[in-house]
Amino acid sequence: MEDYKNASKHIVVLAFPFGTHAVPLLNIIHQLSDACPNTIFSFLSTQQSNNSSFPNKFHKIKPFNVRDGLPEGYIYSGDPNEPVEYFLKATPGNFIEAIGAVVAETGKPIDCLITDAFFAFGGDIADELNIPWVVLWTAAPRTLFVHAETDFIRQLVGINVDEANNSKNILNIVGSQDKSLDFFPDFSGIRVSDLPVGVTCGDLDAPMAAMLYKMGLELSRATAIAANSFEDVDNKVVNMLKLKFNMFLNVGPFNLVSSVSSFTIDDSHCCLDWLSKHKPSSVVYISFGSVATPLPHELEALSEALEESEFPFLWSFKGNPEKQLPPGFLERTRSRGKIVPWAPQQKILQHPSVGVFVSHGGWNSILDSIVGGVPMIFRPFYGDQILNTRTVEVVWGFGLRLEGGTLTKEGTRKALKLILCSEQGKKMREKIGIQRERAYTAVKPKGSSVENFKTLVKLVSDT
Repeated sequence: MEDYKNASKHIVVLAFPFGTHAVPLLNIIHQLSDACPNTIFSFLSTQQSNNSSFPNKFHKIKPFNVRDGLPEGYIYSGDPNEPVEYFLKATPGNFIEAIGAVVAETGKPIDCLITDAFFAFGGDIADELNIPWVVLWTAAPRTLFVHAETDFIRQLVGINVDEANNSKNILNIVGSQDKSLDFFPDFSGIRVSDLPVGVTCGDLDAPMAAMLYKMGLELSRATAIAANSFEDVDNKVVNMLKLKFNMFLNVGPFNLVSSVSSFTIDDSHCCLDWLSKHKPSSVVYISFGSVATPLPHELEALSEALEESEFPFLWSFKGNPEKQLPPGFLERTRSRGKIVPWAPQQKILQHPSVGVFVSHGGWNSILDSIVGGVPMIFRPFYGDQILNTRTVEVVWGFGLRLEGGTLTKEGTRKALKLILCSEQGKKMREKIGIQRERAYTAVKPKGSSVENFKTLVKLVSDT
């Protein structure tokens, strides 16, 4: 523990170990460690998350494991929500135990607490230790605003809960799922049905819904909120968040400023070389993220659309394509299609041959598309993806939601043709090109994200 003895400050970091949460948090901690000499960071997450998040050792960032809450002998059922719910039941006790162990082991008291925004209990821990609480928000600004305004939204539109749900939070059902949220500036294109489950519908007592509701109530206690976004990505919403919170700092997009992403660039499947053999803006890139997979009939429909449209495509496929895709599809499309188990998405979307991105609508993927200047087609699944999809399609105008929200052969063919072959698609490319320029401007010297990061460094350094 020589590093801890020599450090003048000790910052503890609490990560949410699921989805794409831990890596963005590690990215910003790595930047802070570079900018804050004589500061040591203790990074607390589950063993599984730490093993995948730390492919390399970092001199001033030390991983520590917390209990994952899984029962002894647990066997994964295939339901991705199950491990999350076990973990949430173990919080905050597992983190409090680990913090005590870290302080005992290192002999170093804590000067600042940095947590994923999901962890509202971070405020209580920080208050007890009398230290600043800094949170990282990894999703879109608009999603954060919705969670922070959940009570107000419920008052105006009510809550629509299934009859089978015995939630105590049931209010009168008011209006329709098509009702606009036009009572907020720049939300006229957003409908009640676009909101994440748990805001106005679904089981409000479910672990994730309850956690996000509490987060919306508690984040005003944070000393600062750092976000993986940039000032002009959703300017009116960002300005409302600045009025609502003590210090709201856009310090992204992380795919342009991260010093960690370079460690994870792996093109072992030669995707970039393959792309270089195709014309500009001609290739369909497909990825639905690290968690969700379309249903079998949707995979079949997408495969048929790709085969009949005859556009070249690169598909980052999670699973076994020979078993899950139609018989003979791989052979019939081999001359113009490439299917890989993993792809360097950021680099792919910055390649000039990519013309459209078929995506689940996760925030990291949207930022990757903005940085690459590539219009999007969405098949959203859960969480913030439906709201993200609606925002890109209706508010920003550089993407399309598939008809009916699912993959059908005709709907997919129509969307691909519109973006790759029509004047409307050309206008989408121009619109996302403007966002791309704004993103790059934000990370230039004196850019808004660079200046906001300096503010964050000063806050952390002066604790």
